[in-house]
Amino acid sequence: MTRTYTPWFLLVVALALAAVYLFPLYWMYVTSLKSGSEIFANPPTFWPVSPNPGVYPEVWARRAMPTFLTNSVLIAGGVTAITVILGTGCAYVLARYRNVWIDIGLFAILMLQVLPASVMVTPLFVGFNQIGLLNYPRTAVVLAAAAKAMPFFVVLVRATFMSVPRELEEAALVDGNSRVGAFFNIVLPLARNGILVCAILTFMSSFGEYIYSKSIIQSPALQPASVGLSGFLGPNSTDWQSIMAYSAIYVTPILLAFVILQRRIVSGLTSGALK
Repeated sequence: MTRTYTPWFLLVVALALAAVYLFPLYWMYVTSLKSGSEIFANPPTFWPVSPNPGVYPEVWARRAMPTFLTNSVLIAGGVTAITVILGTGCAYVLARYRNVWIDIGLFAILMLQVLPASVMVTPLFVGFNQIGLLNYPRTAVVLAAAAKAMPFFVVLVRATFMSVPRELEEAALVDGNSRVGAFFNIVLPLARNGILVCAILTFMSSFGEYIYSKSIIQSPALQPASVGLSGFLGPNSTDWQSIMAYSAIYVTPILLAFVILQRRIVSGLTSGALK
């Protein structure tokens, strides 16, 4: 294969993989508009014969989706706020100071990223119960999810801070700024794009938090939409139209946010890799 055709070949492969990955989303939207008999038709139809969009307002009202979505936003917002406030300072320290303790701290943060939520949920549940935090289950979920999101945020923002020239900070110190003043006046404005992108990714990830919410929050009035979706599932679940409609309502805001912000997200993720 010549060099001329190589980029086109790679583009075709990338588009094919993207189509395979995105096909479940397409099937979700299409299935939500099908009738019950058409869903189980063989061979399957790739577009509904008689679309029924009325299932969306029905599911919205019957499954109390405003409550579930509000809880999802509250949990995602709390996780994002804690992660950004604490993770930004941690990432700055790991980027600017190098000694054995900093290296140990970075290693510990990376190890936290390795641990899956399913492994941590039991000890966290026991610990929260001992300190009485289970009386405030949404707060407990926010803290648990923030601890899980912190390593990802810190590693990415650390790369962003490392791309900010140290000479600018030193010049600010010579001009009379304190270390804190140089951070807020010089470093933070230059790194804000990367921090904003990581905050957006953290919010999107936390919006779909399930494991901690399912294990810790027992009251349906406090559960997020991800847990509300599991209420459809059972040994005799057949209402696939409602399940897909619920899923479509749940994921569409995040998909739209990603499409609108995709340029900023890509630029922010690559900014930390460029000097």
